Amino acid sequence: MRMLRTGLFVLLTLVSLWALASSPTSQTVVLLQLDGPIGPAGADYVVRGLKRAAERNAPLVVIQLDTPGGLDTSMRDIIQAILGSPVPVATYVAPSGARAASAGTFLLYASHIAAMSPGTTLGAATPVRIGGMPGAPEPAGTDDKKKGGSNDTAMERKILNDAIAYIRSLAQLRSRNVGWAEKAVRDAASLPATEALAQNVVDVMAVDVSELLARIDGRKVNVLGQEIRLRTKGLPIQRFEPDWRYELLTTITNPNILPILMMLGVFGLFYELLNPGFVLPGVIGGICLVLALYASHVMPVNYAGLALILLGIIFMVAEAFVPSFGALGIGGVIAFVAGSIMLIETDVEGFQVSWLSVISTAVFGAVAFGGVATLAARAHRRRIVSGREEMIGSIGEALESFDHKGRVRVHSEEWHASTTQAIDAGQAVEVTGMDGLTLTVVPATTKEN
Repeated sequence: MRMLRTGLFVLLTLVSLWALASSPTSQTVVLLQLDGPIGPAGADYVVRGLKRAAERNAPLVVIQLDTPGGLDTSMRDIIQAILGSPVPVATYVAPSGARAASAGTFLLYASHIAAMSPGTTLGAATPVRIGGMPGAPEPAGTDDKKKGGSNDTAMERKILNDAIAYIRSLAQLRSRNVGWAEKAVRDAASLPATEALAQNVVDVMAVDVSELLARIDGRKVNVLGQEIRLRTKGLPIQRFEPDWRYELLTTITNPNILPILMMLGVFGLFYELLNPGFVLPGVIGGICLVLALYASHVMPVNYAGLALILLGIIFMVAEAFVPSFGALGIGGVIAFVAGSIMLIETDVEGFQVSWLSVISTAVFGAVAFGGVATLAARAHRRRIVSGREEMIGSIGEALESFDHKGRVRVHSEEWHASTTQAIDAGQAVEVTGMDGLTLTVVPATTKEN
């Protein structure tokens, strides 16, 4: 009995050790690097990075940040992921010279630890132009003048007040400077790193990530309602590198690439419809069109601009078939350019349309559509050179005299033929019809007369 108990104890011990060894616990800090404007690609990258850190039970996630701002929807996606993360998140503005402007300031306030490198700045979090309505604060003394004014002014105040309430709630959640948070949104205020630390806007300053981990070691943070003491000093750091998905999203959500994808998509499908069997243009066109539709779904797209782009492409195609003396082509280019400019409803830095890109794409599209459509139309009008249809109108020679049925030679082949007119041997005949393997012919000279 004693041996049985001993065996069960050893077995349970081994099972427990195996369970502990196989658990996904990791003592490696996950480092995410978010550079440039914050858009759908950056939001997807950060959200997936936080999920991976949670799966590995990482002790901390560090988001190294350098951004001029970004899209409101993408910013909120990241903040929701941070607030719902079971792993503490430290947002670190680095390296020296970096900034956390606009949306970056919101991310700092949302994080469990807010850190900056010397020589960095944050702030200027006033909502910028969204959907054609600037969210900049109104000058002092203009409130009374504008009461009962335009709907645009009322919408501006709604956007501004919503942003103020949002950043105040984040500041209160993390026990940071609420007054300056509101000032950053209302007055577009900015702070250097040293002043941000002194005013309780950020928690710590550090030269690099290793120093950051040493400085926050032992701090308590609230993660999903539970206090956790950070043990981060000397921990190894693993960078979560952007993958092909990030690169793809970055490319297709570029406001200058989206119109090109739409043009290539319509162009490929149009060419495939005119020339069935080529396959490749249709495949490429379908892929480009689906990517364009996905990008328009995740971006703040103006559907009037989208409609103008499609209308412009249709006009360019129609120019090859309708004798409009360039009116349709010019109108298509104008509609395409106007739609491309209106397509993205934001003035956020990094999501602005390049005039050179739009105009060059429109001109190229007009030339390409006109050229390909013209060649395709000419190919369809070209005389058929094979098959049953090619026999109609062919000239042959009668092999014998007949006035009803006989034999003729057409294209060096002998055929049975029928006619309603007398035909002499050796006389030229023209094929006017075909019934099975019997040709209907008439004297070629009679047809000409």
